[in-house]
Parts: sequence; C-alpha cells; structure tokens
Amino acid sequence: MPLDIETRAEFVAQVRRFAETRLRPIEAKVAEDDAIPEDVVAEMKTLGLYGLSIPEEYGGLGCGMEDEVCVGFELGRVSPAFRSAFGTNVGIGSQGLVMFGTPEQKAKFLPGIASGEIVTSFALTEPEAGSDSAAVRSNARWDGQSWVLNGAKRYITNANKAQLFTVMARTNEKKGGGGVSAFLVSRDLAGVSVGKPEKKMGQQGAHICDVNFDDVRVPANMMLGQEGEGFKVAMQVLDRGRLHISSVCVGVAERLIADCVAYAGERKQFGQALASFQLIQQMLADSRTEAYAARCMVLDAARRRDAGENVTMLASCAKLFASEMVGRVADRAVQVFGGAGYTSDHGIERLYRDVRIFRIYEGTSEIQRTIIAREMMKAGA
Repeated sequence: MPLDIETRAEFVAQVRRFAETRLRPIEAKVAEDDAIPEDVVAEMKTLGLYGLSIPEEYGGLGCGMEDEVCVGFELGRVSPAFRSAFGTNVGIGSQGLVMFGTPEQKAKFLPGIASGEIVTSFALTEPEAGSDSAAVRSNARWDGQSWVLNGAKRYITNANKAQLFTVMARTNEKKGGGGVSAFLVSRDLAGVSVGKPEKKMGQQGAHICDVNFDDVRVPANMMLGQEGEGFKVAMQVLDRGRLHISSVCVGVAERLIADCVAYAGERKQFGQALASFQLIQQMLADSRTEAYAARCMVLDAARRRDAGENVTMLASCAKLFASEMVGRVADRAVQVFGGAGYTSDHGIERLYRDVRIFRIYEGTSEIQRTIIAREMMKAGA
C-alpha cells in the first residue's frame, strides 16, 4: 500500500536533507574515485532506500509508485550515481520477484533485498539483443534435474556487487518473447562470472559489467513466473522502472535550473547580471517549463499506476519526454555557465555527461516511441 500523505512528506523531507547535506558535498570525490564510500551506502540502507518498493511484510517500506517518484525527484538533485547504488534493488532487479515470485522465492530473497544485504541485477541486454529484448540468445535447457543456463549479458548495472540476478533466457525455439523465460540466479552458482566494470562517459561511481553463464545449473524452483513468461516479466518490470528513471530526470533538471538561476544572478557581463539578458531568461524559462511538464507527466502516470491502471504507454511517454528534456536542460546549463560550465568547477559538465544515459537505458528514446505508437494502435487512439 502507498504511504499516507503525512508519512510520505516526512520521508521525502528526510531524503532531501540526506541528499543535500550528505551526498552533494561528496559528488566530485565519488566521480574522481569511481566509488561511493561504504559508510554512505550503509546510511542509504539505514534510511530504507534499498527497500523502497519492497512490501512491508518482507522488511521494505512498501512505497507506491507516487511515493517512489517523489523520492526520485529529491535524489535526482544529486549525482545520479548515488541513486544507481540501490536503483536495481528498488526497480528492475527486484520487481519481477515482487510481482511474479512464489511465496517461497519472496521469503528467501526479499528481506535481504530490502535491507541491502542482497544487491540485485537485471540481466536482459546481450551483445546482440538490447532494444530488441525479445531476441535474447542466452538459453536454458531442462536436463531432467535442473535448468542449464548458457549465455552472455552486457552492460548489467551493479553486476559487480550483485548476489542475485534476474536473467532472461530462451527456453524453447519459439521466436520472439514467447520463447523467453525468467530465472533467479544466485551469484555463487558454479559457472557464473562477472567482468570488470566498463569505463563510461558519465555516472562514475555507478558500475556496469558483462555477466557470463557457462553451464550454470539453476534449480527448477528458481524460475520466475511460468515458462515462456520472461518477456511479460521484463515488460511489467520496465513500466515501473521507466517512471522511476523519469522522476530522477526531473530531479536533475530542477537541480540544474536552480544552479543556473543562482549563477545568472551573480555572474556579471557588460556591467549587469546575466539574468537581465533576455536570451538567458529564455533559456531559463524554457527549462523551467519543460521540467514542470515532465514532473506533471510523471506524477500523473504514477498515480494512475497506483490506482491499478495499465500505464505502459504513459510510462513510455514520461520516460521519453523526461529523458530528452533533461538533456536539453543540461545543454542550456552549460551555455548559461559558459566557460565555467565546461570546466569541472561547478559540476555542470559532470551532470551534462551523467544525464546522457537516461535516453538509452531501460529502453532508448526510439524504443519508447515504438511502444507509444504500438499502444496507441492497440487502443485505437
């Protein structure tokens, strides 16, 4: 059940204080070290961030979608790498288990996921299957005793820290998503190996790695949902994940706008503050308008999801608009700051790089457009 309004307001305020006082001051160090300090991760666990979306009966906070995006708005105001530390536990790495898991699977894993003792990852993308998620080549065959899993996954968030993977693999030769099943695969199973973290454009401190499965024996009771439901699991998980990412995009945009307003009010050119120039005002106004529109979209879709509506199209609309919007806002921010925005002094160039991935992961902008159009055709409107 979603949090009541008063509880949500108190928790969001707590997250805001944590982000402002604990996280923002160490952003540059995290980027330089490519690591989040362990004591900060411990504080995130104590705050309950790893268990935002995990039901209360398993030790989580049991947040609804609106609760979660309100938290996302606040966490977006600091480096996105911080949110990524627990993002898979809250979203794509846990929600398949929450929605499709058996009582035994939930009892085994969810308490540890909620506490942060277990870090989860979502293993869908492959060298030849990313946007075309129904084309996975990883396969699992039944040998009479267990599923034997083979395949390679790419760009898997938090894989280097994960103890549990939700893995999509083909269990029959049926083409498309109907031949794909989902599995819960423990890191300690023989044949599971994780590559080194990739060097990335942005979001230093958050890591992605390749994961390989070589004759990994997965017990029959670790299939998630029914055989052939893997694509269904993935799509429902991504609905929630896309709204979560959208809220973070809004938070980053609002942080950039606030920084631009402050800088434009202080920085002087031609004897007057930058904020007095109409072209600067136009950039600020456009950014504020777009960020406000994205916030409204995210909140509306989140409330509809909490009410039980199918929000596949709306989640894609929000993800498409918010991720593209924050890219434009970041670009304007560099322009407002000028040379200072191109250097590392204010963190603007770092956020400019950080937000680029939002248009790619959990479904590229092109895929979001495809989903939106497909859902429109199905609905006839």
